[in-house]
Amino acid sequence: MIVTVPGLRGYVADHWQTRLAADLSNVRPVPPLGRDNPSLADRVAAVQEIVQSAEAPVIMVGHSAGVIVTVHWAARFGVPDGVVRGALLATPPDLSAELPAEYPSLAVLEQWGWLPIPLSPLPFPSIVAASADDRLGEPARVRALADAWGSRYRDLGAVGHLNPASGYGHWPEAELLIKEFDTVEAPR
Repeated sequence: MIVTVPGLRGYVADHWQTRLAADLSNVRPVPPLGRDNPSLADRVAAVQEIVQSAEAPVIMVGHSAGVIVTVHWAARFGVPDGVVRGALLATPPDLSAELPAEYPSLAVLEQWGWLPIPLSPLPFPSIVAASADDRLGEPARVRALADAWGSRYRDLGAVGHLNPASGYGHWPEAELLIKEFDTVEAPR
């Protein structure tokens, strides 16, 4: 089972996560909350509900703020052995500088529990897929997050924020990266 965790905008019709869910039969999307509800706690609770109801093991697939939600979820719930086979964490924001105007301010994100970003190693294998020119995540800071989480770092090149605005509706590499977790033996 693949669990997709959306960014702040939620699901967008032409987004690669939405297309992934349409292309694969084993995808369970976390319900989107959108930008009008900046609550990290609500998002983490939604992830927990989906993961608890899914047949383990799952593969987490987070994009943008969904990466940060996934990391907070893992820190909060501890993730028992055998529940998560791996996580694809695509273009996380580093939240070290103000985001563009269409996003909540860092003060609002901090107020709603987003900051600080957990820096503990994740209790499952993970890949951080990062862009060389993402305006929401400076590559050196994103690499530092990947290192702190114990994630393998995958440089995607200049792909912007890996969303439809950056020219990415369909992202075939997502399936290839997800398949890498099929070779990882599930923890016992």
